[in-house]
Amino acid sequence: MPGPYSSDHHAGFDGPPLGDTHPSAPIPAPPGYPTHPPTVAYPGPLLVPKPRRSRLFVGGGIALLVVATVMTAVVYSTHRAPAAARGAFSDATASAAIQAYLDALQHRDTDAIARNTLCGIYDAVRDRRSDQALAKLSSDAFRKQFSEAQVTSIDKIVYWSNYQAQVLFTMRVQPATGSSTRSEVQGVAQLISQRNHILVCSYVLHSAGVY
Repeated sequence: MPGPYSSDHHAGFDGPPLGDTHPSAPIPAPPGYPTHPPTVAYPGPLLVPKPRRSRLFVGGGIALLVVATVMTAVVYSTHRAPAAARGAFSDATASAAIQAYLDALQHRDTDAIARNTLCGIYDAVRDRRSDQALAKLSSDAFRKQFSEAQVTSIDKIVYWSNYQAQVLFTMRVQPATGSSTRSEVQGVAQLISQRNHILVCSYVLHSAGVY
């Protein structure tokens, strides 16, 4: 009666059948190890995020550049801008305009007086009778004070705009009482530049004396 063990002598007691000790096919060699590490394809430049601080520096630099550009443009435009019309109110031109107005008061030139006191709207006024009457009153008041007036100096010019100014001036006057004594008094005139002409819009005697 056969036992529980096989009679196959090609098998060992504790393992699978033993193979041929002399195989006809060559035994494959074990896999060799590369002498150099494998080459890995480089995907391209690595994108490293820039720190937040560098972004702040870049933004601040751009802001400073913009401010510098604006300031340069302002300075350049200021130097390139046309000169203000203050040249129309130089001492010489202001003195000439005031003297012409005083002469008109002295000689009762009502047209010249009205043209000045209307401050540039004289040519557009249709009915000038009231302006002529006011000019006569202004002339009469001046002639009662002085028989002669001569501007001697421009003491101060205060510019209200490029075409308006207030002028403090000194004039040498001779009283209308017949006295030959001459004295210097100050007056205040409001000037306006209109179409290359300087007009005296108003004139006030700045003196406490009685003439």
